Amino acid sequence: MLSAMETKTETPLERAIQSCGGMTAMARTLNLSGHAVVYQWKQTQVPAEWCPDIEALTGVKCEELRPDVNWAVLRGKPETHATTAQA
Repeated sequence: MLSAMETKTETPLERAIQSCGGMTAMARTLNLSGHAVVYQWKQTQVPAEWCPDIEALTGVKCEELRPDVNWAVLRGKPETHATTAQA
């Protein structure tokens, strides 16, 4: 049991799942084979190709779901680290 000082930090995927009404609802909406796929994502990570669909469905940004991916390409923005490296 968590004490008053401890709080469970919700991951971006958990927020997205909650927004959908649960893992089964998310899986159904995304036309996945079942909630086990979403559960697997919780254990590992969301595949990058699913992030835009999850963002469109829940509002949880791709950058939050997969901060390791360069989403500037998707967003049509120039890379900031590349711009600063050239300066």
